[in-house]
Amino acid sequence: MKTTKIIFCLVVLLALSLGLSYSQTATPNEGLSGRLPIFYAGSLTIPFAQVSKEFNQLYPEVRILAEGAGSQTAIRKVTELHKECGVIGSADYTLISQLMFPEYTEWYIVFATNQICIAYTEQSQFADEINGDNWYEILQRDRVKYGRSDPNQDPCGYRTLMVWQLAEAYYGVPGLYDKLYAAEGDMERPKSVELIALLESGDLDYAFEYSSVAVQHNLDYVVLPPEINLANEEFNDFYATAGVEISGKQPGEMIVKKGKSIVYGVTIPSNFPRQQLAVAWVDFLLSPEGMAIMEANGQPPVIPAVTNDMSKLPDELKKYVIEAD
Repeated sequence: MKTTKIIFCLVVLLALSLGLSYSQTATPNEGLSGRLPIFYAGSLTIPFAQVSKEFNQLYPEVRILAEGAGSQTAIRKVTELHKECGVIGSADYTLISQLMFPEYTEWYIVFATNQICIAYTEQSQFADEINGDNWYEILQRDRVKYGRSDPNQDPCGYRTLMVWQLAEAYYGVPGLYDKLYAAEGDMERPKSVELIALLESGDLDYAFEYSSVAVQHNLDYVVLPPEINLANEEFNDFYATAGVEISGKQPGEMIVKKGKSIVYGVTIPSNFPRQQLAVAWVDFLLSPEGMAIMEANGQPPVIPAVTNDMSKLPDELKKYVIEAD
């Protein structure tokens, strides 16, 4: 806890020293009001709630309507169900271009990172034995139950399957992926955060989660080797040897997601009628205050943030962003 507070303070002080404070560039209570629906990945629930709380201190007349879901589900609420949405926060930034371009948006901003881990509690079977070297053996023991999310709804789901594929090569255990996938103890839920209650109730021994989720819920977790935890871009070539087929943009269409270091993205649907509200909220998210909240919640921010196309961005957001090479 002390370390988290120290990191939080350092991030704020660094950002303020660069002259980028949101409170210095925004005018509180400048008349913004109205409904702002925000759809986001389940793993963003806690940090986005904190961002929204602080945002409402500046703009109390903005009514934020938050909906967490798997990233694909969050996006399809806009593209298929045509629900009104001001901000999309995705655990995989590439889903924005794959599922929303060009009809619903033409830009995204990369703003945070994460890693896959194995969360557990003190009551989990073999909790005193499991580590980054033997976890795949523990999971295959009799009566051990472990969970993952649906790869067609939640990036944590297909990333978990990628970790299993990479582990087979990394540990040199032929057939490991198939053994984990077909095991009696393997359980699937729509999104990864839904596995938390099952861990806490003892219905699951282990759950594949983002490390930020484990930190936010005070869970123990196994830190996986960087070669397989999808956290380090230096291993992107190896990560890319893993691939998972998921539902695509159109019904019946499939796309292959290749392994890649975990990076979150945010965008504003172009058909949202109150663009000023959405831009102001994303502006706060990318500000030093917003990025400090992400850091304090175990999701290291990308500073400066990165965009696919600077020319498409609202002018208010350009001060935080560089364009991808």
